[in-house]
Amino acid sequence: MSKCPLHWYSLGNAGQMRSWRPKLSTHNTMAYRQFARRVWVLSVKDLRCSPISISPLASARVPSRAPGWSQWSPSPAPSRSLSLAIPRHACFNVQDAEDFTERVINSSLPVVVDFHAHWCGPCKILGPRLEKAIAKQQGRVTMAKVDIDEHTDLAIEYGVSAVPTVIAMRDGNIIDQFVGIKDEDQLDSFVGKLIGQ
Repeated sequence: MSKCPLHWYSLGNAGQMRSWRPKLSTHNTMAYRQFARRVWVLSVKDLRCSPISISPLASARVPSRAPGWSQWSPSPAPSRSLSLAIPRHACFNVQDAEDFTERVINSSLPVVVDFHAHWCGPCKILGPRLEKAIAKQQGRVTMAKVDIDEHTDLAIEYGVSAVPTVIAMRDGNIIDQFVGIKDEDQLDSFVGKLIGQ
C-alpha cells in the first residue's frame, strides 16, 4: 500500500485487488488535496449542523464515478438570519473615480467613506463596526469603501495621510471625519450626526 492519499483500491475482474491512481502533476496533487480538505471540512460541518435524516433510498444509491469518488455531496448549510443584515446597496466598494463621483458625490443619501488598506490591522477592526453602525440606520445612509492602494488619487484628493480614515459626506460636502479606531457608541453618534439625529 502507498502512503499517498491519492491511491485507491478496487476489485478487478477476477476479484483481484487492483489499484487506481490518477496521474496528476505536483501542482494538481496539491490542488486536489486542498479541495479534498475543504470537502471534508464542509461535510463534517454539515453533519454537526444539520439533523440527520435517513431515507429508504439511501442504501440503493450506486456510485457512477471512478472508484474513490463519492456520489454523496454535502447538503447546503442551514440558513441563518442576522438581525442586522446589511442591504446589498448599503455598503459598496468604489471601483474608480467615476464610480466615486456617481455613488458618493452625487448620492441623494448621506455617505460614509471608509479609506482603508488590506494590510491595515486597525482597518480590519473598524470595518465591521462601521458596517454595523450603517446597518442600524436601515438604508438612510450608505457606506463607500475605498482601498488607498488601488485608488491613491482619491486618497490624495481627500488628504488621507493615515488609515483608517473615515469621512462623512452629504451632497458632495464633507460634514465630519476621523482617523483611527472608534468604539460602537462613538460610531453610532458619528453616523447619527451625519443624518441629523
